[in-house]
Amino acid sequence: MRTFEQHVVSYARYHRNARNIATHFVGVPLIVFAVIVILSRPLISVGGWPLNLAMFAALAASLFYLRIHVGFGLGLSALLGACVWGGLQLAQMSTTAWLLGGVGLFAFGWVLQFIGHIFEGKKPAFVDDLMGLLQGPLFLLVEAAVMLGWRPDLRAKMAHD
Repeated sequence: MRTFEQHVVSYARYHRNARNIATHFVGVPLIVFAVIVILSRPLISVGGWPLNLAMFAALAASLFYLRIHVGFGLGLSALLGACVWGGLQLAQMSTTAWLLGGVGLFAFGWVLQFIGHIFEGKKPAFVDDLMGLLQGPLFLLVEAAVMLGWRPDLRAKMAHD
């Protein structure tokens, strides 16, 4: 399994253009939330606990992030938890509203991604490696931390690999 830095640097190779990164700051969260929304139905009760596929997907992703970096993993786990909560709210709406919300956010998020990659002049990372789908949220949290001056060591690795 790759290290935290290997995941971040791998994704960064496809994301050097500021406009591309900006579109990803909107598009990636929309896609993540949309997937959670779509997986939020059906809600079943197991031993009195309400469960759905979104919860299992968020748990699996959280375990992946926590395994490669505890600090960033905790941050992403909190964000995924918020997405699960929001997904449950949309899942309680009518089927039409739930589907339009999930599918609409998903499609809009991907449109932003592809617009960003037009600016970048490179294909999306997941085309070469499906891990890019999990690396996107991690990259954005790392990018935000670097912008705040928290991890300048990563900025250099992301920019010069």
